[in-house]
Amino acid sequence: MAEISFDDFVKVDIRVGEVIRAEPFPEARKPAIKLWIDFGAEIGERKTSAQITAHYTPETLVGRQVLAVVNFPPRQIGRFMSEVLVLGLPDEAGEIVLIGPDGPVPIGGRMH
Repeated sequence: MAEISFDDFVKVDIRVGEVIRAEPFPEARKPAIKLWIDFGAEIGERKTSAQITAHYTPETLVGRQVLAVVNFPPRQIGRFMSEVLVLGLPDEAGEIVLIGPDGPVPIGGRMH
């Protein structure tokens, strides 16, 4: 495991956002869902795609709070521009389970 400094860690801007829209992403090489996430007044709405179809459908994601890295450069995924990276962990089968707060928190809050 590579070590990083605390200064490196604080450069990663991880915020909580609320999924306001979600759609299937059939054009993706691997099954994925397009997400539009509201991060509040400071950051606004950002979009991304995530390979999370094993545990989620678009309908179950709307209204959910998720954690995401918001200061990576945008990345083109097919015809879709991904602007943030939602965070998750693999289950026993390697399928991603999203990370989010245990209870409601104000959107846009930065992880400490």
